[in-house]
Amino acid sequence: MKFIKYCLLATLLILMVGCKKTSVDGSNRKSFQESINDMASSLPTLKQVKFNEALYILKTFGVEADGDIAEIAALGKLLDGKKTAEIFALADQVAQKNGIDWSSTAPPSLGEMNIFGNEVASEKDPNDIDAAALNIVVTNIAGDSLTGSKGLIVVPQLVDNNGKKVDFEGAALETVMEISSGGNKISTSKNLMQDPAFRGFTIKYSSLPKEKIFEEKIDIKLTVKTTKKLLQMLKMGIPVNGKALYTPPAPVISDSIQVPEPQVDPQTGEAVTPPPAPAKVTADPKTTVTKFLNNLSSQNFKAAYDASENPNWGSYDKFSNPNSGFGSVKNISVKNIAVPYIKDNSANVNVTYDVTDKNGKTTSLNVTYGLKAVNNNWKITTYKINN
Repeated sequence: MKFIKYCLLATLLILMVGCKKTSVDGSNRKSFQESINDMASSLPTLKQVKFNEALYILKTFGVEADGDIAEIAALGKLLDGKKTAEIFALADQVAQKNGIDWSSTAPPSLGEMNIFGNEVASEKDPNDIDAAALNIVVTNIAGDSLTGSKGLIVVPQLVDNNGKKVDFEGAALETVMEISSGGNKISTSKNLMQDPAFRGFTIKYSSLPKEKIFEEKIDIKLTVKTTKKLLQMLKMGIPVNGKALYTPPAPVISDSIQVPEPQVDPQTGEAVTPPPAPAKVTADPKTTVTKFLNNLSSQNFKAAYDASENPNWGSYDKFSNPNSGFGSVKNISVKNIAVPYIKDNSANVNVTYDVTDKNGKTTSLNVTYGLKAVNNNWKITTYKINN
């Protein structure tokens, strides 16, 4: 009898081992986690740590999504059907592409981590760093005497309550840098901060489009995620070298005069006149925004509303509402207006102005208006307050 029980137990163990998954099942979060756990359990201890590091690299840098849940869902789709060796190879590619000092064949370097999250942080959690704030150090990349600086090096630093750098090692802190100008987001970069010697981010001016840079200044926002904190710092109005910014090449104009071949209707054989190309807008988008603000200032809300096609403003009654709309405006004093972007049939206009409401309260605003071309004129389609 005991022999039969042992046989049944052995058979059950064999079945359990045989049911372990050897490739990723990304059909849903539960299946994804179960398949990852099965694959990790079949590896030696050190290899399990490297496997978790590879998953962390791929979750942080291999997918584009906002938030842990969305990142894990995207990672499940990316890895669906892949085996352990393929995951290591993909992590090596992503690390190399993002300039991360990590290799699947190197000893563990990022500490123990679980992409699905730990319910209780380990006492030895290398990402549990006691930092009070974030500091940003920005330095210029030297260039030649004619064109000037070629870019910037941006280094985030974790500091304590006294402003001194915090000492730590073996961490894997997800670090994100966002670059914007005039309220418009230009780019986002990610990296891993492993110790205070973190080299930060390199911004090459040749990668920044000149048409999107407002008054040759950029804003840099850095975010560093520790186990218990999300540290952020925004550094605004950093001057850039306008000469080194990217400018698209001018269109090539042929010297020869080419006469297009006439189009022929295949049924009648008669020549067909091609439709005229859409006319380029000659009006200045700055004029449209100026008239819009002047009409608001003079309480001519109907004229201001007619200059827009912004679905977020809704009907005229909602637009001119004295409590929740522009009907509360008494006066507007424009300080600065500029057009950082205009191309084809779209444009952005940045305006800095003081607005006084009917209660006498004055507020300073920096607003970006988005416009589109309509009948050789401009209509306001978006409205964004930058501060």
